Amino acid sequence: MSTNPSMLNVHLVPHTHDDVGWLKTVDQYYYGDRNNIQHAGVQYILDSVIDQLQKDPARRFIYVETAFFYRWWKQQNQSTQRIVTQLVNEGRLEFINGGWCMSDEATTHYSAVIDQMTLGLRFLNDTFGECGRPRVAWHIDPFGHAREHASIFAQMGYDGFFFGRLDYQDKARRMKTKEMEMLWRASESLTPPLADLFTGVLPNGYNPPEGFCWDQSCDDAPIRDDPDLEDYNVDEIVQKFLNASYRQAGFYKANHIIMTMGSDFQYENANLWYKNMDKLIKYVNALQAKGSKVNVLYSTPSCYLQELNLANLTWPLKTDDFFPYADDAHDFWTGYFTSRPALKLYERLSNSRLQTCNQLEVLGGPKSKSGPFGEGDSDTMKRAMGVAQHHDAVSGTEKQHVAYDYARRLATGWAHCEVLVRNSLAILSGSEAPHVFCENLNISVCPLTESSHKFSMNVYNPLGRTVSWPVRLPVNGSVYSVTDANGRAVDSQVGNVFISLKCTCYIYDMKSSCLLPLLINNKSVTFDETTGLLSSLTNLETNQTIQLTQNFYWYNASAGNNKESPQTSGAYIFRPNSSDPFVINKTAETQIVTVSSTVQEVTQWFSPWVSQVVRLYEGHRELELEWTVGPVPVADGLGKEVITRLDTDIKSSDYFYTDSNGREVLERRKDYRPTWELKQTEPVAGNYYPINSRAYIKDDKHQLTVVTDRSQGASSLYNGSLEIMLHRRLLYDDYRGVGEPLSEPGDFSDGLVARGRLLLTFTPPDTAADVHRPLAQGMVLQPLLSFQDGTPSANTKLEFSGLQTDLPPAVHLLTLSQWDEDTVLIRLEHQYQAKESKTHSQPVTVNLQKLFSTLDVLGASEMSLGANQWKEDMDRLQWNTSKPLPLSAKDPSPWEVTLNPMEIRTFLLRVRQL
Repeated sequence: MSTNPSMLNVHLVPHTHDDVGWLKTVDQYYYGDRNNIQHAGVQYILDSVIDQLQKDPARRFIYVETAFFYRWWKQQNQSTQRIVTQLVNEGRLEFINGGWCMSDEATTHYSAVIDQMTLGLRFLNDTFGECGRPRVAWHIDPFGHAREHASIFAQMGYDGFFFGRLDYQDKARRMKTKEMEMLWRASESLTPPLADLFTGVLPNGYNPPEGFCWDQSCDDAPIRDDPDLEDYNVDEIVQKFLNASYRQAGFYKANHIIMTMGSDFQYENANLWYKNMDKLIKYVNALQAKGSKVNVLYSTPSCYLQELNLANLTWPLKTDDFFPYADDAHDFWTGYFTSRPALKLYERLSNSRLQTCNQLEVLGGPKSKSGPFGEGDSDTMKRAMGVAQHHDAVSGTEKQHVAYDYARRLATGWAHCEVLVRNSLAILSGSEAPHVFCENLNISVCPLTESSHKFSMNVYNPLGRTVSWPVRLPVNGSVYSVTDANGRAVDSQVGNVFISLKCTCYIYDMKSSCLLPLLINNKSVTFDETTGLLSSLTNLETNQTIQLTQNFYWYNASAGNNKESPQTSGAYIFRPNSSDPFVINKTAETQIVTVSSTVQEVTQWFSPWVSQVVRLYEGHRELELEWTVGPVPVADGLGKEVITRLDTDIKSSDYFYTDSNGREVLERRKDYRPTWELKQTEPVAGNYYPINSRAYIKDDKHQLTVVTDRSQGASSLYNGSLEIMLHRRLLYDDYRGVGEPLSEPGDFSDGLVARGRLLLTFTPPDTAADVHRPLAQGMVLQPLLSFQDGTPSANTKLEFSGLQTDLPPAVHLLTLSQWDEDTVLIRLEHQYQAKESKTHSQPVTVNLQKLFSTLDVLGASEMSLGANQWKEDMDRLQWNTSKPLPLSAKDPSPWEVTLNPMEIRTFLLRVRQL
């Protein structure tokens, strides 16, 4: 089949959308288990589609989720694999997107997104070669779309991006102005067209037009084309299709339109779909002989995109993002930014552990995978993290039993990595004494440190720069001496049941001592004597002070009985009953103060279920707030959305700033959208945005930045105010498919207790990035602690660095991973935006041969960001815009590579262990 330039070409795209876990676990979806929850079996979909594609060479199908396809492929015999390979080579089975999953865009960190995309793309490349390389990004189900995702896709070499969900007001305007397709300029720092991506909004979400669903799960009438039958309906169906085609064409610029023919877990019986689509194409195209100007064909997103490119039209430019997403006036999908906060933290910590595992696999050499502690691997963790990026995983929008399964997979992945890490540490240190990992330090449990009077602690720092990291360990003694690798004493103090390195003493005074100002390093914090709340924050370097009050509140979650709308708050939707939250307590009982030259600490109790520790560390420029929330009480019959709010005298004028997937920062403005004139209908939920690592408010002189330890929702609803949602416990489903309320049971079914950290920095705006950028990276890649009983043997190597020297401050080691036996994948990124830092927003050059201490780099080849094609072979479609595109500079030499602000460069290094 071919297109016709004089007609309206309707591209039918047969597809299935297969969630990598949602109402059922990944395994249950694959095998078609527990169909009482949802009828879905991915293995049968692929079986049936492959069978039907062989019956007609005109038929096409696209597949997206590599996590499922990988499993199915491994179970096929050679004959089936040959057939599938032929279908791929002929373009009849086409992989779209191609990541391990279709990731969420609000709550995922860019490093984990790049990893899961690389995992899927590598499998497709290794299995099918160039014909298996996806050319189109396809995010038909995520609930809002991040600019950083578009930037990542562009840098991976994709030609275009299609999605299904769009804010209802934005969609109405775009349909009216024929701006449903656009060029998304997804970076303010990268030189165009590096982060430019053609982007299209699909007309029906990802479903077929009404009346044209022919799956076994659908109720639409089949095409009855026997003229002798009483219920012959070809003419009716054809006319209905022509009407739908012309109606859709009225919203798009070109004489090509795309129709998604499929939906969730469809095509288990692909014959139903193809038999009816064959007839539809036949009878619609037959009318061309009678003057019809509609041409229908089987197609794929990349074929459709190619036709749009050939049309040589000029497309509108998009520079902001697509958050927040609402599908109706009171239905804002902003609750999932915070849903399941413990799972969100566990995923983030698992990402840190995976990077450490990857690095130590490289640095320790081949014996890391098979050494003194057995067989270990990083692949299990990579796949678990890949699954966790799914838009119903880390997003928190799955059923409870599925959330448990995601966490179990991460735990299993780390168990495999633990063996590898033990082997590598033994190789690098020269000691086979077993390393113990204390998994429960967050609740002050570590059996080895609590039972041993003499032990060593090993700290592995996965960052490419030196960091200072405070450690608190549970112990059972009262006097300890602590020394470093060179035998020098480390400042520490035992108090209660903890030894705190760099902490000197604990003072127990329940009355007034906590009202003393905390003063350390270059920060000063004061508390209100009456309320016990924070009252000011001073930066002694600049002699600047802001009034700062912090407290905890909860919004009463809608139960669906509001007269304006029956919409409830749930796993997806945030909808408070009122714009004014309830304060948990107007005062805080202060119970413990730690005052020393190295750390100062105040514990605040706001209620039996909300507490906080306020800390200042010597050598650190940030204020730490360690919050504990839960179990959230619901005996009063009220669902609760718990926030902390920072109120200052900063004149932020309704503006605030949030990061996009942990990278570039976007400007936000209360009750405003850059793309269209907003009619605000939810004054709280409609102003919430996702933050992955940080948010801030500022004026001409002051900037208050909050760095988070996981993805959360945030907003600024008042001048000088910044609020962050920490926890949610709800009593009703929000009718988006999950079918159960978000009310996590916790350990004893009383409700989940969540604990986390916020890091506050107060600086002038022009130097703020120099502080919060490294802070955010340090929160994402945390040191790995391991312990050994007793003291190290005499021949143990006590210090090791995998790098010859610290990386420049602007450069971040994003990826260091074993690729093949003698090759290593490395990604270096410039972690500052253009014009963000006077000091660091400049190009930086790094010598690849002078990076590592244990590796001799013999060769380097640059790859796309997804590491599935050579950089020199990247040839993306070019699009007409109203702005000219400047040229980029070249590297000074093959070994010396230059990184410009926000640039990520990916290399495959051929190495030899030294």
